Amino acid sequence: MTDEVPARGSILGSKLGLGHPNHLFRDCTTGVHHASCGGGAAVQQGVGGGASFPAMHVMIASWAPPTERMVMSTIIYVGTSAGTALSILLAGVCSAQWGWESVFYVMGTLSCIWMLLWVILVQDNPNKQRFISLEERQMITSSLGTEQKTEHHPAVPWGKVFTSVPFWAILIAHTCSNFGWYMFLIEIPFYMKQVLKFNVASNAALSALPYFPMIIFSICLGKLLDSLQAKGKITTTFARKTATSICTLIPGVCLLVLCYIGCRHYEAVSVMSVGIVAMGSMFSGFLSNHIDIAPNFAGTLVALTNTAATLPGIVVPLFVGFVTKGNVS
Repeated sequence: MTDEVPARGSILGSKLGLGHPNHLFRDCTTGVHHASCGGGAAVQQGVGGGASFPAMHVMIASWAPPTERMVMSTIIYVGTSAGTALSILLAGVCSAQWGWESVFYVMGTLSCIWMLLWVILVQDNPNKQRFISLEERQMITSSLGTEQKTEHHPAVPWGKVFTSVPFWAILIAHTCSNFGWYMFLIEIPFYMKQVLKFNVASNAALSALPYFPMIIFSICLGKLLDSLQAKGKITTTFARKTATSICTLIPGVCLLVLCYIGCRHYEAVSVMSVGIVAMGSMFSGFLSNHIDIAPNFAGTLVALTNTAATLPGIVVPLFVGFVTKGNVS
């Protein structure tokens, strides 16, 4: 598990061994139109990416002081939204200008650059990082109680994990929230193309648009909740529940509103944008909660909840196809 091995190596291994190089492998398979090769590369990318979130939770638990945990988690995980936005935008531009094969070449090259920077700049914990000052290292380690390096990691108490009510609450919140997240991520661009009749470039730009204000909203909310918590105005539990409520209730209402908008372009894009921006509060909500309840096992807990939370990515397209009965218009 990612709690028991170096998180830095787990993330690098998942991307280097099974993840990013498959972008370039899929470039080759697209040239020969071999479906099994391209599909196999896609599966490998999914398997490789599976270790990223658990390993990152381990690193956050080792780096983030308790009073800054929400905003640091938000800044880190909002990168997934920034990457989504930039990827949608870049994919639309590349496919329109140079053909859809160019998307894989560009993404694969950028990913290889990322891996090089990761190896040079990132370490598992402050005690190993040479690019920070002694004062900063002492501030982080003293707030976390990790001034002394410990090699032994306690065994995962599986019985207590699976009988923990907070753990099951996080798992349910994560899974249900991801159902809405995948609805926006996967089906909204399809809706914009098939129902609203946007072309490829416009579809990419408008699909990516909400993710930029989402980044700002997520960071501001995380900072606000951290500040209120540090001043004793709110508890950690209240902060998590508030953020989780925002990322579930508002997007849910927006999806219901979209049912009645029809083909009114500007209204549909506005409602979609509000829903996606609101989902940014999940980074300060349940996604940070694993570290609160068990910092030593945060990687294991997020691996379990994220496994369940990826199922909506499979269910959502099937659900939409069943409900619409293949009538995309």
